[in-house]
Amino acid sequence: MSGVNLRSLHQSFWTPTRRSMRGWALAAVVVNAGITVTGAAVRLTGSGLGCPTWPRCTPDSFIPVAHPEISPINTAIEFGNRMLTFLVLAVAVACFLAALRLTPRRSSLLRLAALQPVGVLTQGLWGGLVVRSALNPVTVSVHFLVSIGMIAAAYALYARSGEGDEPPRRLVHRDIRTLGFALVGSVLVLLVAGVVVTGTGPHSGDEAASRFSFDIETVARIHADLVWIAVGLTIALAFALHVTNAPGLARRAALVLFAVELAQGVIGYVQYFLAVPAFLVGLHVLGSTLVWIATLRVVFLMRSRGSLPDATAPQAKAAQVGI
Repeated sequence: MSGVNLRSLHQSFWTPTRRSMRGWALAAVVVNAGITVTGAAVRLTGSGLGCPTWPRCTPDSFIPVAHPEISPINTAIEFGNRMLTFLVLAVAVACFLAALRLTPRRSSLLRLAALQPVGVLTQGLWGGLVVRSALNPVTVSVHFLVSIGMIAAAYALYARSGEGDEPPRRLVHRDIRTLGFALVGSVLVLLVAGVVVTGTGPHSGDEAASRFSFDIETVARIHADLVWIAVGLTIALAFALHVTNAPGLARRAALVLFAVELAQGVIGYVQYFLAVPAFLVGLHVLGSTLVWIATLRVVFLMRSRGSLPDATAPQAKAAQVGI
């Protein structure tokens, strides 16, 4: 990376603009979604205990070393995912610094940005518990759900950095807004059900890992029923937004969510009938994060906090009074 690019990168969070602040927030959404998917890849490749200890990779080393009982490929995959945590942390710190040094400072952004480094550190510590519990499905499930919370916080930072600080004003009818909140709740319940299915299924991350004792057919059907509830609420929301002539961005966002849900549903049913091959499970995890992000986007677009004040207004006013 050239010196000019490094300088620009440094200035983007040390002397941030509104645009660079929002850019770092978007980067936080991307890296949090990305490490959620790569974390699933660790489990799907049977690499969950590729580094059998924490914080070291092996009992005697922080970096991978040859181990007679562990495949070097599994070790590389698990260690690589641990290294990605530092990328997520770097983006989180950049978000916080950008919010801290933004002029004028906005406390709402600073609070949301502070959640990023705190969340990454929490995830890192919880990841250690996942390893030390030998991939207990409860700890693995919580690990995923915390990532979902991190994505929500990052998306809230992204949305808030592009709008003002006025009290929230509904852009749709109150009942439609309530329907949107119900949709968020249903998707969240769906994600919880999804981790239960995953924790019951065959991809444990390691042969030594335990599984939930539920019947896989039963939990898979419950999950499918919850999918239809979320899809039904999405259809209802899209229809309500259309007939009430809601803002175009909100209407299109609902349609995008519906399309993502359809694609996710196809992947889900195909993986079920093909006995859950690892590749399709990985795609399904990616789809879960995209459904979550698309759901959050719809809800945020149904209200407004006003536009950002014109950054040039203070300078213009100063010029008028001869300052």
